[in-house]
Amino acid sequence: MAADTLRHVLPIDAFATFTLAILLLFAGKGLTQRVAWLRRYSIPDAVVGGLCCAAVACALYYAARVQVQFELGARDMLLLYFFAAIGLATDVRTLGQGGRALVVLMALATVFMLLQNFAGMAVAGLFGMPRQAGLMVGSISLTGGVGTTLAWTPHFTERLGLAAAGELGLAANMLGMVAACVIGGPIALYLMRRHRVRPSGQAELEVGVRYQDQSHARLDYHGMLLALLWLNLALMLGSGITALIARSGLNLPAFVGCLMAGIALRGAGGLVAPQGRALWDWYRMQPGVALVSDICLGMFITMALMGLQLWALQPILGFIVAAMAVQVALAVLFTVLVVFRAMGRDYEAVVVSAGFGGIALGSTATAVANMTAVTREFGAAPRAFIVVPLVCGFFIDLANALVIGWLAR
Repeated sequence: MAADTLRHVLPIDAFATFTLAILLLFAGKGLTQRVAWLRRYSIPDAVVGGLCCAAVACALYYAARVQVQFELGARDMLLLYFFAAIGLATDVRTLGQGGRALVVLMALATVFMLLQNFAGMAVAGLFGMPRQAGLMVGSISLTGGVGTTLAWTPHFTERLGLAAAGELGLAANMLGMVAACVIGGPIALYLMRRHRVRPSGQAELEVGVRYQDQSHARLDYHGMLLALLWLNLALMLGSGITALIARSGLNLPAFVGCLMAGIALRGAGGLVAPQGRALWDWYRMQPGVALVSDICLGMFITMALMGLQLWALQPILGFIVAAMAVQVALAVLFTVLVVFRAMGRDYEAVVVSAGFGGIALGSTATAVANMTAVTREFGAAPRAFIVVPLVCGFFIDLANALVIGWLAR
């Protein structure tokens, strides 16, 4: 449908958008409680609510010729809070425990990026398109996400002459994020049943485990205030770290700085904890950090999905459907046959496998949302929540830049 055939553009301001996202999160939770297959396959509440909104917006666009435009400025801030919380919950001593897993997952992700790009270029060739167009439905949009897509679009449009490169990459990213949210839970359930993996017996409150499902979690005024203080400090320090990284010539997402800042503050706070300082009491503020993390992740996923403009896929629907069918099938097979085995064939490997779809097709947030849904049902997996965000948020962007630079020549 051409833009001039629209009867009306309906703008939704930031406050109304944020309020609607809260309602959609409630709606998603209500649906997952009532629909058995949503629970069985660990589909996140936020995915259900966000996709319902995107479907309604798409129906309005085609049936009533009304385009709904959400103001989503708060979405990025929610992501920063979430990763600051991930960092604060990361004890540096556990990084050594996940060292081998970190190296293995990074190697697997790099290998998969190459497979992903070769598959995209092959599909582009079948449709008579330049092979470089396949990169826009490969690691640029899927592993890299929106930021990487926008960063590489000028190279493809100006130097390689692919006029619709940006639209192609953003469309692939939208479909990839939806697919990543959907496949994580079913993959985890299949692996647990197929290989008879026992659920975790660990029930500690961790970032990535639903706060409301923890009967032993204690939340008080002082602890919550401490959580907000240190999360804000992590965001401030993270902004400085991001600026320093940018000055070095690397273009990494802002949440990487917040993640690193949170880890640094947790390490520094641990040094003064034995003295019982009034402004650092990790065990008292931990429930508050977990609660903020859980809410911010759910709201971010909801707002990301409710803002999808599904009608934008129509002009390139055939190529996108074929390319994404290949990419999703490749991601599922690689996860089940390679990732699970290489990561140890245990419960932690199951949770990492649930999140690998986010690495391969979506974003760090979708990876963590998938892992959260699984751990909510089967127990905590602390190493998975350290390894996957670090690979997604830091190492993968560096490797992706090298891979794209090599193939896009």
